[in-house]
Amino acid sequence: MQTINADVIAITPLTEIIYKVTLKPATAAKFEAGHYLQLVLGEKDKRAFSIASKPSQQNELELHIGASAADAYASQALEHLRQAHLNNRPVALEVGLGVSQLRIDCQRPIVLLAGGTGFSYVKSMADHLSEVGCTQPVYFYWGVKEESALYAKTEMEAWAATKENFHFIPVVENPNEGWGGHTGYVHQAVMTDISSLETYSIYMAGRFDMIGIVRDDFIKHGAVREHMYADAFAFIK
Repeated sequence: MQTINADVIAITPLTEIIYKVTLKPATAAKFEAGHYLQLVLGEKDKRAFSIASKPSQQNELELHIGASAADAYASQALEHLRQAHLNNRPVALEVGLGVSQLRIDCQRPIVLLAGGTGFSYVKSMADHLSEVGCTQPVYFYWGVKEESALYAKTEMEAWAATKENFHFIPVVENPNEGWGGHTGYVHQAVMTDISSLETYSIYMAGRFDMIGIVRDDFIKHGAVREHMYADAFAFIK
C-alpha cells in the first residue's frame, strides 16, 4: 500500500448519479490492474473505490462513483472530493489495495464481469490487457438495470474493435423496446454464451449480494474457485 496526496482535477457527470473523478497524485501512484484505493476522509473514515485507470497511468487516477441520495457512503465521499476541488486542496489516498488484481496468464481465456459501477474494476483490466498484448479471448460483460446506465458503451465497443480476441457484451436487466442485446441478469448471459467455465479465469465486481450468487452459480457451471477473483469474497460466505 502507498499513501499519497492527490489534487482533484475534475468531477464529471457520466449519468444522473454516476461521476468520473480525475485525480493527479503528487507522486506516481503504484498499483496493478484491478486494485482499489481508499479515500481518507478521517483517521477512522476511509472509503474504498476501484481504480478505473490502467497501471501505466501512474500520474492520473480515475474513479467512477455512483452517488445516489440513498448511498451515503459514496455521496459523502463525492462531497469530500467536491470541497477539495473547490478549495484547491489535496485529498489523501491509500493506493494499491486488494487481492483480486489481474493475473497475467496468456493461456486461460478471461471473463470480466461487472454490475453497475463495478465497471471501473474491470475497465482497468481491459485497458491493461490491450496494452500488454495478450492474445487469449477476453469477454467483458457489463450488466446494468437500464440501458441509460451504459455510460461507457461507445468506449468499450471501440476497445473490442481493437483486437479480434476482445468481446464486449452489455446486458440490460430492464430493456427498452428496441434493445437488441442480452437481457436479464449479467451472469446468466455469461452462462448462456459459454457452455462451461472450467478453463476460464473470472474477475467480478458488483454488489456483495450479487457476487455471492454469481460465484455459486458459476461454480455449478464448471468454474474453478481458484480461478475466480473478487474482493467481495472476503466479506461474504
